[in-house]
Amino acid sequence: MLSHGLKMVIPAEVFTETSVDPYVRGFLHRPTKSTGDALVLTHGAGGNCKMALLVALAEAFAETGATVLRCDLPFRQARPFGPPRPGNAERDRQGLKNACAAVRSLVSGRIFLGGQSYGGRQATMLCADDPAVANGLLLLSYPLHAPGRPDQLRTQHLPKLRIPALFVQGTKDPFGTIAEMEAAVKLIPAKVVLTPVEGVGHDLGFKGKAKPSDLPTMIVKAFGKLLGL
Repeated sequence: MLSHGLKMVIPAEVFTETSVDPYVRGFLHRPTKSTGDALVLTHGAGGNCKMALLVALAEAFAETGATVLRCDLPFRQARPFGPPRPGNAERDRQGLKNACAAVRSLVSGRIFLGGQSYGGRQATMLCADDPAVANGLLLLSYPLHAPGRPDQLRTQHLPKLRIPALFVQGTKDPFGTIAEMEAAVKLIPAKVVLTPVEGVGHDLGFKGKAKPSDLPTMIVKAFGKLLGL
């Protein structure tokens, strides 16, 4: 169970698991005193696991006792730049499943899965098909639709989601307004919380050198409240 008492942060270590296909590659944050729970975090279509938002979140969750793995999706392991190509999605989902399995071997408690944008969408699709992968979802800037295409919603799998989920969405996100997200999450037959972040877009305010210091703490608290931690 996550504790809200702050602890010293241990530097992240390089993590690689090559006994599976696709490989799992990223950075592991070990807490000074583990609660037994773990979180796998991944990135969006244009980023990687070194994104400032993911680093800040990993450190915040590790401070509360969770083991956190920031991992690169298989498409990013294959190419350092550029978005995923058509046909990458299934392999990326398998990569997330492998990452959760790798972390499960390190801890005794629950496994949570989180991702920003594309990574979050793949996480929801994976857990809709296989709810045993994780015990809860953390979804940052969910890409409900492409910018300017609100008639092409990516909601087909949401009615199959049966694990708790926290959605964190900027009020200026072109991939989904708060009203659109409110309608979408009603399709999910599980405990869901939508947390708006005022005045920010798809990057949740982590753009360039901007790093909102209070956002990671707010997300950790909201996630803990959702799951009764």
